[in-house]
Amino acid sequence: MRLDKFLSNENIGSRKAVGTLVRSGAVAVNGQAVRKSDIQIDPEKDEITVNGKPVRYSAFVYIMLYKPSGVLTATRDSRAETVLDLLPPELKRRDLFPAGRLDKDTTGLLVLTNDGEYAHRMLAPKSHVWKRYRATLDLPAEESDIARFAAGIKSGENEFAPAVLEISKDDPHIAWTEIREGKFHQVKRMFSACGKTVTALHRESIGALTLDPTLTPGEAKILDPNAAALVFEKPAQII
Repeated sequence: MRLDKFLSNENIGSRKAVGTLVRSGAVAVNGQAVRKSDIQIDPEKDEITVNGKPVRYSAFVYIMLYKPSGVLTATRDSRAETVLDLLPPELKRRDLFPAGRLDKDTTGLLVLTNDGEYAHRMLAPKSHVWKRYRATLDLPAEESDIARFAAGIKSGENEFAPAVLEISKDDPHIAWTEIREGKFHQVKRMFSACGKTVTALHRESIGALTLDPTLTPGEAKILDPNAAALVFEKPAQII
């Protein structure tokens, strides 16, 4: 792996910033200062320091992305922009993939990673990972919808586990739902069974991991392993 790629992956800075740092003599490989950022290193064997402080190799990467509408949850597509296309150069890695998916028109929290075990655990039905969505509806949500969600919705061939539904006190066209399944178009289909159409859908959280309010659509940030693991914790809203 190139030195500048390693340092940018470890969130030391952009490729350009890392290049400047290396040329300044602040970076050492196995105790020897280096001046070229394109040299090859073995991140698992070589000791890399920046200003005398060791930079530990992170085999796994976790990224919080604010997915905007109109972008595909995919690694690549020849005709449309994907969530990986949104990442700045310093966060790009060839082995990244989205842990789960959001529909093209759905916005909000998406986790990108290269940790297959983490993604599998998050998506496994037996993990019962809760996801919280804010839905905008064509018709006002009703108290009867809360009861239907809580009981588990059965409509034709559709069958969904019990879920939480909360209606906005200011505007009944806005509602929040918390589900622990990940079926195709699930939230939209649940509201459809109640006679409502979802006109906008936004994921606010996965487990206890909440979308950073400082991020704007299309922006991303690195998560440390402890923050990434919050997806497996029960959110405060669920009793």
